[in-house]
Amino acid sequence: MIYLDHNATTPLHPDVFRAMEPYLREQFGNASSSHRLGREARTALENSRKKIAGCLGAKPDEIIFTSGGTESDNFALRGVAQALRREGKHIITSRTEHPAVLKTCQDLQQEGFRVTYLPVDANGRIDPADVRRHIDKETILISIMFANNETGVIQPISEISAIAREEQIIFHTDAVQAVGKIPVAVDDLGVDLLSVSGHKLYGPKGVGLLYIRQSTSIAPILTGGHHEHNFRAGTENIPGIVGLGEALSIAATNLNKETEKLTNLRQRFESAILEKIDGVQINGLQAPRVPNTSNVSFQSIDGESILLHLDLKGIYASSGSACSTDSPEPSHVLLAMGVPARTAQGSIRFSMGKDNTKDDMDVLVEALMDITAKLRTISSVR
Repeated sequence: MIYLDHNATTPLHPDVFRAMEPYLREQFGNASSSHRLGREARTALENSRKKIAGCLGAKPDEIIFTSGGTESDNFALRGVAQALRREGKHIITSRTEHPAVLKTCQDLQQEGFRVTYLPVDANGRIDPADVRRHIDKETILISIMFANNETGVIQPISEISAIAREEQIIFHTDAVQAVGKIPVAVDDLGVDLLSVSGHKLYGPKGVGLLYIRQSTSIAPILTGGHHEHNFRAGTENIPGIVGLGEALSIAATNLNKETEKLTNLRQRFESAILEKIDGVQINGLQAPRVPNTSNVSFQSIDGESILLHLDLKGIYASSGSACSTDSPEPSHVLLAMGVPARTAQGSIRFSMGKDNTKDDMDVLVEALMDITAKLRTISSVR
């Protein structure tokens, strides 16, 4: 098996599993209980909060645990909208956001909010000046993804946050595909809200967090008990939170080494396919990208056909966002970048991980040479 779909999900790191296991078995207490098991759970919860805060350069009470990236994005957008709706009803985002942001913005439009969807250039980047141009007296929130889940393209977050601070507008970034791959420090970025998901960085599924800078106006979207500093009701997922803390700590420790390795793997792969396969386009090639992601369009071939043939060879990749797999439409990210619809339909996302090797890249290139030649022959005959 050659697994190249790490932007969809990652395998659980063995050390993360070992950290979680006691809280799945004998230390199963509810962190709100006052007896020994509850106190142990509370200690594990707060220790993980401190560990994660340290990794992100945040304060512990600015870390609010959620069920994952989608909830964190919803919390950021809906929470600010609810808290500030009397001050304004205008939100700025981009056309290349994850569906968790785009669909939430669409819902908010049905509730009377105005949403500006900023364009991107041919490499998938936003012009910060565009952000400034679209701010008006009603603007209450700007939400721009840090690193794109389909192309890996990194946005100029610090430049955008500087504009947001100057205009006194809350700024949120979906950093689900950035954390664990590139340095992420909330003060350096200047963000007010930041979303993270555990299963994208070798942690467990079903857990994530929203960083909320102190004094940020935001209302809870889940109400009930007094959990998570009254921001998010519901019994905390202690095994998942412990796993998230361990995964983030491991990622921070190994970041430089992994960055170098994955960058070399991606360069090896992209250089080879550009040299050996005709009609290949790498989307976002001229933009800064997270080191593990390569989005490739193959002219005159349907991407799903390529994926099926790769699957038969035990090579697993994706045609785009795992959250949009059932959609027959071309990638909204690539269309926003100006990629023609037919070309976008022939696009594959390869996202490498810590266990991939140079041999994996060589096997992948050979497989793609064989598959594209066969599929183009069939297409030509038709």
